[in-house]
Amino acid sequence: MKDIDFTILNFIHEHLSCSFLDFLMPKITFLGNSGMIWICSSTAMLFFKKSRKTGIETFAGLSAGALTGNILLKNLIARSRPCWINDTIKMLISVPQDYSFPSGHTMSSFIAAGIIMHFNKRIGITAYILASMIAFSRLYLYVHFPTDILAGIILGTAIAYVICRIDKKHFAK
Repeated sequence: MKDIDFTILNFIHEHLSCSFLDFLMPKITFLGNSGMIWICSSTAMLFFKKSRKTGIETFAGLSAGALTGNILLKNLIARSRPCWINDTIKMLISVPQDYSFPSGHTMSSFIAAGIIMHFNKRIGITAYILASMIAFSRLYLYVHFPTDILAGIILGTAIAYVICRIDKKHFAK
């Protein structure tokens, strides 16, 4: 599996790398640092009655993701990052110090996008586009394997689904 991961990463690095993306990708990945864009968005939602429930559920999902993905799975699996293994790649951001699997940026982005989509399809589509850009930035920047990203998408989508099911079952009017 690691061979496929490196094949995809090296393809991105060799064929998609350019000065424009070298400039843009660190900025996109920054939006996902510590889930900050999603935490800020959730906080803003709390101020408006129409979006308050979305904000609360997004916070709940992000908290569940931080616990399961960033605290439990990353430390349990302890997968090295690609930039730790192949240190010949010129890094465009600081080398992360935590483990690679699953991608926390991707997981939190897909949690938020999934919950937002549940409440507002139009804004949800925009959130999914941003989530996908953040996920791709992690590959472009050589800090995650494709399977880390895939796991982040699956785990984030699953957490969003569970949060939305709990809402539908217990809190729907």
